[in-house]
Amino acid sequence: MPRTTPHKGDHVRRAGILFAGGPAPSANAVISAAAISFLEDSRQVVGFFHGYSNLQDYHPVSRRLLPDEHYRVFEERDLRGLRNSRGVIIGTARSNPGKTVLSVADLDDPQKTAKLRNVYNALVDLEIDALISIGGDDTLKTANLLYEFQQRLPPGGKRVQIVHLPKTIDNDYRGIDFTFGFFTAVDVMAKEIMNLRADAIATSGYFIIETMGRKAGWLSYGVAIAGEANLVVATEDVREELCVEEEVIDPTTGEKRSEKRLSLDALADRVVDLILTRERRGKFYGTVVLAEGLAELLPQKFLADLPRDDHGHITLGNIDLAKFLARQVSERYEKRTQRKKKIASVQLGYESRCAQPHAFDVMLGSQLGIGAYRALVEENLDGHMVSVTGQLDLRYVPFKELVDPETMRTEVRFIRHGSDFHRLARFLETRVDPVVDWSPGRRREP
Repeated sequence: MPRTTPHKGDHVRRAGILFAGGPAPSANAVISAAAISFLEDSRQVVGFFHGYSNLQDYHPVSRRLLPDEHYRVFEERDLRGLRNSRGVIIGTARSNPGKTVLSVADLDDPQKTAKLRNVYNALVDLEIDALISIGGDDTLKTANLLYEFQQRLPPGGKRVQIVHLPKTIDNDYRGIDFTFGFFTAVDVMAKEIMNLRADAIATSGYFIIETMGRKAGWLSYGVAIAGEANLVVATEDVREELCVEEEVIDPTTGEKRSEKRLSLDALADRVVDLILTRERRGKFYGTVVLAEGLAELLPQKFLADLPRDDHGHITLGNIDLAKFLARQVSERYEKRTQRKKKIASVQLGYESRCAQPHAFDVMLGSQLGIGAYRALVEENLDGHMVSVTGQLDLRYVPFKELVDPETMRTEVRFIRHGSDFHRLARFLETRVDPVVDWSPGRRREP
């Protein structure tokens, strides 16, 4: 039955939903829960296809948006049985209408905000009262730019309220403990690693496995813990012996500065030490997990000519760090032992992004979707991200707490060195022996 009690956001009669960035399990649980919340309250919901790609090119004469070609006005039948389905019903894309906005001052530049204005005009012309943005930290940044752009409109102009729902299998988001899709991705890739572990046991070999995760190590650590890997290395671990200083030139100021970079030689030696330690314990197999973000910490000679996407990111899968490291480890192992060893490499990630969603991700995604309705209609919020805490209790975080007001950028959440989660992974992996010690009571790897 339609609700009769008035709410603060009763002016939100037509909401838009878009999904941007990489797919994530439970995307459809989020979309369907949000859409159903509005439909059951006698409000309309419009799903925009492929993120901002159509909205940013909108023109009232030459490029109007058409139903069922650029967007869909949802009906109840579109959402039946959608919660547990794979994929993204409205599609996704990495288009970035805020690409040219690099500072607060750029928001006052009509040329640099042209695509943001196109998005705003499209929403207004389609009578959208509020936009639900679903995506990662880059999409959060875009949502904030669209919010800030509207703050600079003349008084009395229509405002489209903006709320954002955090999405990434990387789980590197400030403002929420776990993002939807993370546990499904961990589960899928951990099962793959268990298969590779069985192969390694059968062939007395090693697999070096590179997982998705962009800049932070949450995904690689989760996969290593659940997949019983013998070693995990993420960006957070590039310190001390794995680190090398490199002098670079700042592209803005032209000044030289020193940066910490990953030492491939040290990392290869670390893996060889692991193999030799396990051999002394009678273990002639193993799996090593690398976070793909390590590739961004390679010396500049590896990265200088690589293409980047609309958000400035390198396509890390093209580097194939695992393959490169496997070759180095093989050579160093043979040099140190005068023996050959089977060391293969695998990249994991894409197969997990549209996997059958884990039950927890379905619950989390559904709550976030409903949270979008509650934020807009019950709380009448604008410029907020929907989050959960504890037992899926909803909370709403202002954009200003998540986005740097000067740079207009979001901040990646890394695994804190020495945290209990970090220590969990370190405790479960094989500890490398500095010397052989077979004395009674010595800890042995299970």
